[in-house]
Amino acid sequence: MNEDRSPDGEIRPRSWWVRFTQSLRGNVEDQEDVLELLREASERRLIDAEALRMIEGVFRVGEMQVRDVMIPRAQMEVVELAAPIEQIIQHVVEVGHSRFPVIGEGRDDIRGILLAKDLLRACQINGPKQVQLSSMLRPATFIPESKHLDLLLEEFRTNRNHMAIVVDEYGGTAGLVTIEDVLEIIVGDIEDEYDIDEDVMIVPRSDGEFFVNALIPLEEFNEAFGTSLEGEDVDTLGGYVAMEMGHLPRIGERLQLGDLELQVLRADRRRVHTFRLARREPDLAAVAPPG
Repeated sequence: MNEDRSPDGEIRPRSWWVRFTQSLRGNVEDQEDVLELLREASERRLIDAEALRMIEGVFRVGEMQVRDVMIPRAQMEVVELAAPIEQIIQHVVEVGHSRFPVIGEGRDDIRGILLAKDLLRACQINGPKQVQLSSMLRPATFIPESKHLDLLLEEFRTNRNHMAIVVDEYGGTAGLVTIEDVLEIIVGDIEDEYDIDEDVMIVPRSDGEFFVNALIPLEEFNEAFGTSLEGEDVDTLGGYVAMEMGHLPRIGERLQLGDLELQVLRADRRRVHTFRLARREPDLAAVAPPG
């Protein structure tokens, strides 16, 4: 019963704190009961909504598996071991990640992990032409799709590792997962310098370029930049670019639209979030990065 008896014999409801602490002293088997008490505390403003959301995220991490958050193999940003170093440097700069799986004969042949800072340091000390990519690779960590996220987070913490390669039951590469993927379950999306508010469609830059929300309606984009883009069954710029490329665009990929060049700045496994837009001569357009 969630009731107490006062000294004068009056029966009154137990406070949420009493019920919460007593539940913790006992053998709590139902997480939902604990969460319900915490939600009640949030409603009473004893803990704030953000703290409650993070606590709920902690519970979710204990229930989820790597396959629930991993980046599928087709969307992995990789570096080819045999690629020219100039091409690798360009790809690393354009994509902007801090770590890259390095592949040999294909995505099932993971040779190691390249840290962008290691590449930068080697280029600064020896010059790009003297860089030996194979000598600076860190060992890759391989984990099964079924691994629980709380165990993975603890492994990341103890091993001071930030990326793991996910393998399927046959030993093939299924995808990859980073510590950020796990932490976002707890704290929500971790924004970067390319994030813009969802209700903001166009952000002018001091260099004359623009950040453009991929959800901008084509009609609004056309009006703003003097274009006439249209496509069957697509309403947004992100949908149009995916239609033109024939696949879900990846970070770093570019599309030339007359004298306008769109570059994917932020994307996840489901959709593009942000483009960089600049005016370029069509014959100077960069091609999509390899991999």
